[in-house]
Amino acid sequence: MGSVKEYFSSLGSGIASLVKGLAVTGKEFVTPKITECYPENRNEQVAAPRFRAELHFVYNEDGTHRCICCGSCERACPNGTITIESKMVTTPAGTKKKKLAKYFYDLGSCTFCQLCVTNCPTDAIAFDNDFEQAVFTRDKLVKQLNNRPEPEEPEPTPEELAAAAAERERKIAEAKAKAAAAKAAKEAAAAAENNTNATDNQ
Repeated sequence: MGSVKEYFSSLGSGIASLVKGLAVTGKEFVTPKITECYPENRNEQVAAPRFRAELHFVYNEDGTHRCICCGSCERACPNGTITIESKMVTTPAGTKKKKLAKYFYDLGSCTFCQLCVTNCPTDAIAFDNDFEQAVFTRDKLVKQLNNRPEPEEPEPTPEELAAAAAERERKIAEAKAKAAAAKAAKEAAAAAENNTNATDNQ
């Protein structure tokens, strides 16, 4: 008797589950359908402003970028998406300066975590929402972000040249004074040691 009761109980549960599923299916039958005609409607249907699609450089109005080649984005990237190549240049004022040579970004391995953007101290990079990045080969996903010709460095003014020369002279004088102080301290230590040895011998 118990087995018959269990049979009808399980049968009732199965029918209830079936009716519940048919109700969900029936609801979808009467729901209005929405079809996105992409790419015909790409001008009307744009991605959300917060959508992260591709990394790009932020340029100033004069055509210069904000990257100072510090490497913070490259170190923050969890999977090596960013590769930075730098170079040392001599400014017209005669000082050495580290400058960006090439900035490579591999879109194919990017996880869009935005750690590079949040760690950039100068806000030199940002994500846009241009999601149309389909290509036929993976090597085309590796992009050089600093792809604009850079403007020429402005010629230094006479005041800047004089300031740079004064700074060089100051550093040279500080280095000479430091070396002289170290030599004097060494000679004083040697003289004190000699006096100690002479006293011990007496």
